Amino acid sequence: MKNTYWEYPEQYKIEGAGNVERHDYNYFNDLSLYPSFQSEFDRFKQILLDLKKNNSKPISMLRYGDGDHFFLTKQAIGSASPGRRALGKDYSQLNNHDEFVEGVCKNDYILAEIFPRARNFFYSLYDRKIDFPLEYIYGMIANRWFFENFKDKRIGLIGASEKLNVIEKLLGYEEYQNYIGATDFDLIHFPQKFACDDINLVEDFVANQLSNSTADIYLVGISSAKLALLHRFKKYRNVSYIDVGCGIDALAGCVSSTRPYFYNWTNYRISNHDYSNIDYMNYDNANEIILK
Repeated sequence: MKNTYWEYPEQYKIEGAGNVERHDYNYFNDLSLYPSFQSEFDRFKQILLDLKKNNSKPISMLRYGDGDHFFLTKQAIGSASPGRRALGKDYSQLNNHDEFVEGVCKNDYILAEIFPRARNFFYSLYDRKIDFPLEYIYGMIANRWFFENFKDKRIGLIGASEKLNVIEKLLGYEEYQNYIGATDFDLIHFPQKFACDDINLVEDFVANQLSNSTADIYLVGISSAKLALLHRFKKYRNVSYIDVGCGIDALAGCVSSTRPYFYNWTNYRISNHDYSNIDYMNYDNANEIILK
């Protein structure tokens, strides 16, 4: 069942991406909060488009969200709770937590949502500016801008194996290909859960795959493991890595329509496929098309 559509003010619109009315996102009604949203969006898109040039400098782009902050401050809340997603052991057993804390600012760009709490979380830990709104990533996956503008480049996905396996099957359907605007991806598998327990082992696992990969740019969704690993990936394949988070869920047909800018997204699902091993974030079963 679809939720109620909400028309964002022009200042915060992203073409082709719709939104659900949510009281916890009513900050979008505050035009004084981020008046440069549209002008910075143009600059952001140009940075990404420049990556298609052969002489462009590879970048890593990190999204900083609530779950990441809770992980960095060792708060057992949501996905940062031991045993939930990022971590299988207690924080007291994690000997290299500082690698996650220190890894954040080693990325070229940091993105966070525009509302004050999200930004205050970041600034409580780091004396570094936030480069762009995180909302840009939501919108540019939801309206398929990434796939349209990089269709002449090979795109890699780094994400949970369980979700990549679904994406690989979905790519066998022409309707899905036409919807996302891509016929294949270079898939780099990652543990769906507890990757932060042994980040060095996971790094080696990804490094071996990257060494055999041919992608020109990677879209990454690896939960809070990214805090330590995202900036390191360039050591193994010196191209760009864009943290898209739940964008991997969208491609796998399991993103909630209540996510900012994802109201219009179609979740393509495969009939009779066993989805029981998928670690859902908050999937609401809205706007599905079942492929047979």
